[in-house]
Amino acid sequence: MAMKEKVVRFCVSLPKYLLEELDRRIIKRGYSSRSELVRDLIRELMIEENWQKGEEVIGVLTVVYDHHQRELSQKMLDIQHSAHVKVLCSTHIHLDHHNCLECIMLKGKPDEIENISISIGGLRGVKFAKLTKASTVV
Repeated sequence: MAMKEKVVRFCVSLPKYLLEELDRRIIKRGYSSRSELVRDLIRELMIEENWQKGEEVIGVLTVVYDHHQRELSQKMLDIQHSAHVKVLCSTHIHLDHHNCLECIMLKGKPDEIENISISIGGLRGVKFAKLTKASTVV
């Protein structure tokens, strides 16, 4: 939250089972209060809305793959270079003798980012691919 941002309190009525579920999630996710969880849920909705609008957004593609798979690294790079998306940066980590983890930060239109995610995720040798949606407007 911004330093001088005004905080407004409001009351929410929930059925008991939903309040209990909210409290379980607070504990499970390590939140310090109900307010923190509710703020994050609202931010997630705002990010999802920005992705649906088709405005420029940010995405982080996390990929785990077998680095012994022939030409896989080159295919992943070719997909990134052929897209109309800005690859802001990528981080490459050697997990073990066979597996690498790569995080690719992308900026562009939602459908273009999702297409990169699908294209890379579908390559032979990719064991896991997950796109985390983010936005500059929250």
